[in-house]
Amino acid sequence: MARNHVVNERIETTGFPAADRSFGFLVHDVSRLVKRRFERAARHTGLPITRRQAAVLLYIARKEGVSQAEVANWLDIEPIALVRMLDKLHEEGFVERRAHPTDRRVRTLWLMPAARTVVKRILEINLAIREEAFAGLNAGARETLIAALGSVKDNLTLQEEAASERSGDATELVVDPLADRVAG
Repeated sequence: MARNHVVNERIETTGFPAADRSFGFLVHDVSRLVKRRFERAARHTGLPITRRQAAVLLYIARKEGVSQAEVANWLDIEPIALVRMLDKLHEEGFVERRAHPTDRRVRTLWLMPAARTVVKRILEINLAIREEAFAGLNAGARETLIAALGSVKDNLTLQEEAASERSGDATELVVDPLADRVAG
């Protein structure tokens, strides 16, 4: 009977940045930590929503009357997953779906009055997390970091759009710089 042996072989990594200091790992880790902080703060204050639901509420607050398809595209999720999320937000009394005035196939999204205080609380949590994240950085460093990340996002968005055009993918990327500021 043959046994599989695990070979412990070290791979030489000199010349490569340490994994915990490379751009991709840092961006991922910061994102994960910000999400975790938001979820913890929401639970702690009794806010009955997830970070993703908070993102939907903020997006709708900024663009009332937005279509469900646009929100699903922005979140990069399947429309059915968004529908389940919207069902929950509707049950909580936060979101209303309305028929589009000229296209009966399209559903538009609107905040209900109860959502206004929730949106305010989400923004307060986001501000607190941003202050925690930027502790020790002066205003200039904060602005430089945000501008640099905005440029990185713009560069990658352009590359994605070009790749979509080359592959014939008709999916349109929705880029809203304000919408990406959820929880951070």
